[in-house]
Amino acid sequence: MSTPPLAPETIAGRIRLFFTFADSRWEDLERGSWVQTVYRDFSAGLIVAMTAIPMAMGFAIAMGMRPEHGIIAGALACAVGRTFGGSKYQVYGPTAAFIPVIAALISKYGGGGATFDQAHGFLVLVSGIAGLVLMIFGMLGMGKHARHVPNSIIVGFTVGIAVTIGFTNLKDILGVKSLGALFSGSVGVNGFSLAVGFGTLILTKMLLRISIFIPGPVISIVASTVVASTVWKDRGLLLVRDLYGSIPNNFFKVTMPFLPPLTAGVLWDIFYFVGAIVFVSGVESVLCSSMADKLAENRRTPFNPDKEFFGQGLVQVVTPLIQGFPCTGALARTATSIKAGAKTPLAGYFKAILKLTMAYYLADYLELIPMACIGGILVWVSTNMIKAHEIREIWHSGKFEAAMMVYTAVMVPMTDFLTGVLSALIIYFVCKRVFLRSSGETQA
Repeated sequence: MSTPPLAPETIAGRIRLFFTFADSRWEDLERGSWVQTVYRDFSAGLIVAMTAIPMAMGFAIAMGMRPEHGIIAGALACAVGRTFGGSKYQVYGPTAAFIPVIAALISKYGGGGATFDQAHGFLVLVSGIAGLVLMIFGMLGMGKHARHVPNSIIVGFTVGIAVTIGFTNLKDILGVKSLGALFSGSVGVNGFSLAVGFGTLILTKMLLRISIFIPGPVISIVASTVVASTVWKDRGLLLVRDLYGSIPNNFFKVTMPFLPPLTAGVLWDIFYFVGAIVFVSGVESVLCSSMADKLAENRRTPFNPDKEFFGQGLVQVVTPLIQGFPCTGALARTATSIKAGAKTPLAGYFKAILKLTMAYYLADYLELIPMACIGGILVWVSTNMIKAHEIREIWHSGKFEAAMMVYTAVMVPMTDFLTGVLSALIIYFVCKRVFLRSSGETQA
């Protein structure tokens, strides 16, 4: 199989590479071992698909979307990303980093007399613009610059998002409609909901510690749903269908872009949400691809950051149109896929097909899942996002790096995603520039 150049120097060369399907990502699919490779990719796709269904539903609900939106988004993003992306191994899908961004958009543009369809249409619009920006960045060879985002800010951003997710999903675990109502004393904690939520969290963690090949989230959800439907049927547990009704299995439905009446506020929001989607997509996809090469001990052709930007752009253009929302490289699912034996992009295609197939036949049962169980899955996700070794590494790398990590971790949940991250980046690079200039003058 011929391998195109990894990083063409011209825009025309990059575009040819971006639309070359049989490129170096398939170099491990060799004639003498292709049967074994395909089997390993299928097994990895199956394991990730089983894990991804409950996580995708949880992410969608946390974003203010419907559960089926998460299912179709993860499957379609993986198919598009695997076709046009720059990594052999990356698994695309809903990620926690997008939760505060999309939740803010849906909340703002789906209320005050507007409809959810209008809010989703506005999301399609800003995601499409962000996708075009990413594609242009890829054509201009700017993918490599995503690596320049300081690790201290990335870790701080991740911690801030984790805190936000964990806090906002506590109400589902506690069995209340809002934390405000709980603090005011107008409602009390539902003990059965609390047991289901933390039971889901603990069981998932225990199963995955035994082996990554055990679909912990699936087993936890099945156990919780069985308990909620039998012995605790009349204990006030809120189910998915109580909020969203039946989950349809006609997943493929086109959602057209929607532009509200243009005002200064709307123009600012377009800029804000486009910037947020571009930043999350660019940084997370490049970080995930880089991590994947290291985890897989890839000694052959490494991922191409420019092609990854282009593929991410197409994901953000196409996926929201077909009843989805913005997605990017998913670190945990990519790691699971690699550990399960994935070698080529086939694993991503298998994951997409198997996920849709299972969701199609299980749609009637997915609506019976307790919301406390979804909350438990999302709190599990948030706890996995905070990695003690990364925090220690930043903490010991110097006071300035540690301060930037803490600043970002605090500002993201206290303000909003873009304000926290952009202000951290400005402070970081201004301080670095001043420090370096002062050091140069002193040495002179």
